[in-house]
Amino acid sequence: QVRQPVHSPTPPIPLPPCIPTMASAVSAPLKMLVLALLAVSARADTTSVLGGALSTCSKPGMAMTGFTRDGHCMDNGDDDAGSHHICIQMKADFCTVTGQPNWCTSKMPCMTGGGTCPIGNWCVCQWAFARYIQMAGGCDAIVDLQCDATNMAAMRAYQKSTDATIQAALKCIEQKCNIDQV
Repeated sequence: QVRQPVHSPTPPIPLPPCIPTMASAVSAPLKMLVLALLAVSARADTTSVLGGALSTCSKPGMAMTGFTRDGHCMDNGDDDAGSHHICIQMKADFCTVTGQPNWCTSKMPCMTGGGTCPIGNWCVCQWAFARYIQMAGGCDAIVDLQCDATNMAAMRAYQKSTDATIQAALKCIEQKCNIDQV
């Protein structure tokens, strides 16, 4: 299946071609394990902007985030058109400022266990993060980043752009994460 760009908080997880035919014969926990293993094996980048291993953005007691809904701000290569690589402490103003429907204060499936949990930290699109900074009035006016859970892929993408809004987003990550650029 080909995933279409989705800007809602709950994009569907595509199933590999073998899974739909097995779906009725396989238990839900096993399906989740297979999908998780497939996601881990195909990941493009597992490094944080701090240079270490990418931590989970979602924490216990928070809603599960990540484009693949595994708690990490990463994708499976080029399947995430929005590049949900930046982990922020989600507040309602993010939806308001970026002009999105107000899903920011919703409850969604929890990181651990069953039920629903409030959104705490959330993996946001690179374009939405840049717009958030611009529309909020600058880096000092936005919520905090979770630097150990923000994917290095975001900085690499921002470094390739000469657009002023994108460069401001890059500088904001560097500022909030205390990253010295030589």
